[in-house]
Amino acid sequence: MESVQLAVGSAMNGNWSSSFETYSMDYYGSGSMNDDTCLLEELPFAYIFIPSLYFTIFLIGFLGNLFVILLMAQKRGSTRLLDTFVLNLAIADLVFVCTLPFWAVSEALSYWCFGEVLCKLSSYAISVNRCSSILFLVGMSVERFLVMVKHWDSRSIGTKKNIAMSCGCIWVISLLLGIPPLTYRKVILAEDNKSLCLDEKPSVIFILVMFFLTFLLPLGVILFCYCSIFSKLRSHISLGRRRNNAVKIIFATIAAFVCSWLPYNTFKIFVNFVVYWSIDLSCHMLMALSWGLTISVCLAFTNSCINPIIYIFMDQHFRQQLLKDFLGFCRTRENMQSSAPSFSSTESSLLFVNRKKLTPATSTLVGDPNGRGVGL
Repeated sequence: MESVQLAVGSAMNGNWSSSFETYSMDYYGSGSMNDDTCLLEELPFAYIFIPSLYFTIFLIGFLGNLFVILLMAQKRGSTRLLDTFVLNLAIADLVFVCTLPFWAVSEALSYWCFGEVLCKLSSYAISVNRCSSILFLVGMSVERFLVMVKHWDSRSIGTKKNIAMSCGCIWVISLLLGIPPLTYRKVILAEDNKSLCLDEKPSVIFILVMFFLTFLLPLGVILFCYCSIFSKLRSHISLGRRRNNAVKIIFATIAAFVCSWLPYNTFKIFVNFVVYWSIDLSCHMLMALSWGLTISVCLAFTNSCINPIIYIFMDQHFRQQLLKDFLGFCRTRENMQSSAPSFSSTESSLLFVNRKKLTPATSTLVGDPNGRGVGL
């Protein structure tokens, strides 16, 4: 994630520039001050609330995504392309949440104390996570589109070669699109002698291009795929809950990503237009912008822990496996085998494919015209 460029002062200290010309804001709103200033109130209890939130996201995201990774690794039978996208999405989120303790400590101290290398690497991890997350969501949407709308065989799509090529391309593109923080992000000494992990000011054109490539364009592809899928589902009402539950889970995951990142991107684009056109804003507008940026960054970071929560609420098999593993810590292996919950076949799962329970007719309805039990 690129940092937002403004011309305001240190949000943590309540000093802001009124001219929007030489400000560089980090992920949680710190900057350096120039020219005339106005005294603004910082977000109440931010030094307590934000670090606590970051550590909470870290804990939930680390445990949740690690469980998804272990769960996918234990799956038996053939692997679908969709399974691999879910696995890689969890890996991307797991890597990102491991950087949150650094940002939490930095927020609590109001300065960066981990050096320039970690400043660049942790910022790079955020940028790569944002790019890879939306690209894997694009991959999941396209895969569902091909299977459910175009009636492609998910087994032919999910060959080892296709899986390796798809995931490899997404990771390479994400690693390349995430490079800007390695170039622009530096540790800068502010006027109060505090070290801040900030971006040097990139061009507005560059920021708009990155916004288009890493958000608008992928979102457009996703919307096209899901409009086509929902149109198909409406014309086949008999598909029912079993056939489209996995689609609902993927859609919920995409909706969570958009809701998490759209506010931040909106603020960032607005801020850069203000900078580009040298628009003067009142102190009240600066305060609103400061608070909005701070809150939008927190909201964006929560996306890294939200997917496992979606799986728990929407995927019955995931809940059952989670309960089974939890009981395994509390009971002996013998008791666990006798009391483990059985898997229901009343709905399709994103993380599990119950091929034995699927009939040829069911398989055709969920997108395999050959009736080979692909599941959703």
